[in-house]
Amino acid sequence: MRMNLSAEPDPAGLRPLSARSVVLSLLLGAHPPELPVKDLVRLVEPFGVGGSTLRAALSRMVTAGDLRRADAVYRLSDRLLARQRRQDDAVHPRTRVWDGDWEMVVITATGRGPAERADLRARLTALRLAELREGVWLRPANLGRPLPDGLREVALPYRARPEEPPGDLAARLWPLADWADTARSLLARATGAGHPAVRLTAYAAAVRHLLTDPVLPPALLPADWPGEALRTAYAAYRRELAGALSGRAEGEEG
Repeated sequence: MRMNLSAEPDPAGLRPLSARSVVLSLLLGAHPPELPVKDLVRLVEPFGVGGSTLRAALSRMVTAGDLRRADAVYRLSDRLLARQRRQDDAVHPRTRVWDGDWEMVVITATGRGPAERADLRARLTALRLAELREGVWLRPANLGRPLPDGLREVALPYRARPEEPPGDLAARLWPLADWADTARSLLARATGAGHPAVRLTAYAAAVRHLLTDPVLPPALLPADWPGEALRTAYAAYRRELAGALSGRAEGEEG
């Protein structure tokens, strides 16, 4: 069941969130990622989700493996905890000074089916690598994270310095102008929204967009790159939601 908002097309191309999406947005931003049902009822109300709709959504989410329930407390499943970690990393990516090297990953496994190939592509994309040609993925080596050990079973990772100018190569690998345009649109929509449901919708889209930020070295980014501004705005919004929950808990204790 969708929230009771206007059916008019949104100028930023955003769609209202379902009750499930509202719950996930709140829990993905909570640390620890768990909330009692009584807090969820209060938290989702400003977003147009009623109590009966919420309880039906929670029941479906437990059945689907999205959530775990202990007494009257709902917590993210292990699968969604991994998503929360990726989301946290999108807001606070770990970087290091770039020395000019690039990470390169060459796929060596053969005979994989479509599902395995799609899963590997998703894993490589989540590592912020981009595909130069089939089976060859790369990015500047400025991220403060190792490649997962399991990747070596299907691919050969190594360091290199391509002869192509790094700025030109980055522009070929990522649609930087399009990414920046979308980020600016989301930032304007999120910061300018007055209705809580519209803000949540915009910020949920913003964090999904941040997951696709290549997090390139500053020297390879276009001027006025909006990535940091979008991260800062989303982090402030997440603190605002956490503060609202903390205030309610303190009020109950008082």
